[in-house]
Amino acid sequence: MSHRLDPLLNPESIVIVGATTSGGMGTRVIKNLQHGGFKGKLFGLHPKNKDAFDIPCYPDFKSLPEKVEHAIFAVSDERIEGLVDAAIDADIKAMSMMSMLYLDDDEKPYLKDRIQAKLNKADILLCGANGMGFFHIEKGVWVNGHFSRPNHEPGGICIISQSGSGVAGIIDCEERINLNLSVSSGSELTVGAEDYLDYILHQESTTVVGMFLETIRKPDQMIQSFKLANERKIPIIVLKTGRTERSAELTVSHSGGLAGVDDCYNALFEKYGIQRVADMDELATTLIMFDQPYALANGNMVSMHDSGGERQLIIDIADQQGVEFAELEDDTTQKLKEILDPGLPAVNPLDAWGKGLGDADQIMIDSMIAMLSDSNASMGAIVMDRGPLGKIFPEYVDYLDKANQQTGKPVFLVSNRQGTGTDPLVLQLTQNGTPVIDGLYSFLAGVRCLHQYRDFLKNSESIDIVLDQEKVIYYQKKLNTIDFFGEADALKMFSEFGIKANESTIVTNKGDLSEISSKMIFPLVLKTAVKDVFHKSELNAVYLNIESQEVLLESYKELQTNLPGDSLVAPMIESNGIEMILGMTTDQQLGPMVTIGFGGYYAEALKDVVTLMPPFSKETAKKAILSLKMNPLLNGYRGSEAVDIDAFSELASRFSVIAVEFKEQIREIDLNPIILSKDNCIAVDALISLHQQNK
Repeated sequence: MSHRLDPLLNPESIVIVGATTSGGMGTRVIKNLQHGGFKGKLFGLHPKNKDAFDIPCYPDFKSLPEKVEHAIFAVSDERIEGLVDAAIDADIKAMSMMSMLYLDDDEKPYLKDRIQAKLNKADILLCGANGMGFFHIEKGVWVNGHFSRPNHEPGGICIISQSGSGVAGIIDCEERINLNLSVSSGSELTVGAEDYLDYILHQESTTVVGMFLETIRKPDQMIQSFKLANERKIPIIVLKTGRTERSAELTVSHSGGLAGVDDCYNALFEKYGIQRVADMDELATTLIMFDQPYALANGNMVSMHDSGGERQLIIDIADQQGVEFAELEDDTTQKLKEILDPGLPAVNPLDAWGKGLGDADQIMIDSMIAMLSDSNASMGAIVMDRGPLGKIFPEYVDYLDKANQQTGKPVFLVSNRQGTGTDPLVLQLTQNGTPVIDGLYSFLAGVRCLHQYRDFLKNSESIDIVLDQEKVIYYQKKLNTIDFFGEADALKMFSEFGIKANESTIVTNKGDLSEISSKMIFPLVLKTAVKDVFHKSELNAVYLNIESQEVLLESYKELQTNLPGDSLVAPMIESNGIEMILGMTTDQQLGPMVTIGFGGYYAEALKDVVTLMPPFSKETAKKAILSLKMNPLLNGYRGSEAVDIDAFSELASRFSVIAVEFKEQIREIDLNPIILSKDNCIAVDALISLHQQNK
């Protein structure tokens, strides 16, 4: 199947600009192409050399005997611009550049910007600049300025890295990973990570994708690729840097301050089933674990050990990594009691080492098969350390093979730690589909990702909320023509879209207040409605629990003295429930994001919130709500009544649909607080910030 990136990643012909036998980039590029077994035509460009390592060389592009598809630049930045111009004139379709494109005394527009503009104008595909190129192992196209290990075998794992040398330690050193394609995308001047991902997902041999991301430059295109990955059931494992960064942009709503850049990326990844890992070890390990051929069954992990202390250790680390152990059925527990030496508890995780007599190995085998055969067991781990010099005891291989063959479930041999020694069995077992993994923490990260991805594929999201499109269009037009949308109007709008909201009324003078309040039931609340006053309580511009007309008028007088202008009067909602928050903020890259959490002063004091990418279902909302640290309060705590979590989940889902419908008009929303009780779920306050206000 052809792809638009074929001239870049699978060209029929290549010219090396700066081809040489004297070392450096020009030599390494040729050696890599030859070692990789490039099947197309190779040419070199050099002002003096006639050939380089049996590759014919020519003085310039005009002298080439035929049209060439791909040019690799192995020259200095001082010379590169003129050569790029010549390549464009020669109708080169694709290029690779590893250099930085930086000149000491350059002037604006800088070299990198000039070359980017030229390549975009000519519609040329570029890998780079400021990257390391790529290894297309399956096609034999090794376009890279650095040497890698010589024994690459084609496989199903693909890696895209925005860090130049970020994954070199995986590609060059990890023989358990057999690659299809690995790309160092560099500055992504014309071809980005999302383009490479699309290419990879159209390769039949791809089984799993690893990505080292610093940013996502084209979110819409990346999301389309994420959707394609889900359609093809190809897992994507991401190592995303920048976890501690917060949005530098000023925001006016509480939720805008809560949803940092990393929260938004987490929301994106969760929505599309992208598995996130924390470091290189976790990335490599998780790729190996996903690449094995056996499907995860229902349930959770079982693990077998030969040490009680190490069994306790895996329990502790599993808790940190969010991994659950399978709850064994009664029949399985009974089988284990019959198998194990006396005194060993029949539990998962299992310490199966007892007396260590002649039947010890059979006890291990029978125990592992019994646990892995349990209907609650999704996969198995034999967690036992290596022998002297890093050798794998042959008995361990027997445990591994028989458990896998008997059940057909994934089984891994895991050491708590691996030193400098090694064993050929590591590669052999991994390539046979029963991987050998080093290190508990990274292994358990892989276990978490395997289970999360399995559950994501099973639980396809369905959103059944449809808004009245006539009302949507009406409010879109209205919001496009104003620069301020007050609380009363906001609550009214949300009410019209099915979100229960407190009925608020604007008053412009004392007479209005008297007339309007005479038709209302006390107690009431009075607050300012002056434009651009976003956090009213901080300005003492909110009066609660007003019990009489006399107190209301006195409060109004005081409010007008402090903040003259429009005011808002509304019924006082009993706060015998729990205060929650729903917020929407707009990420510059990823668009609208919804924040769900505990509201009122909890919103800023504790920041117990979750960020989701809208729209989402009520089931997704409920899962997020139950993940909050304070969620026990929702189920009744110390005599308080349980609140209606389902009602709030439905409201949150509806809110997420509204957020998407108005993403072009509304920049931020706060519904805070939302009073949630046993039989009520009502928005009391609303703040809307329009895009025009923030230009």
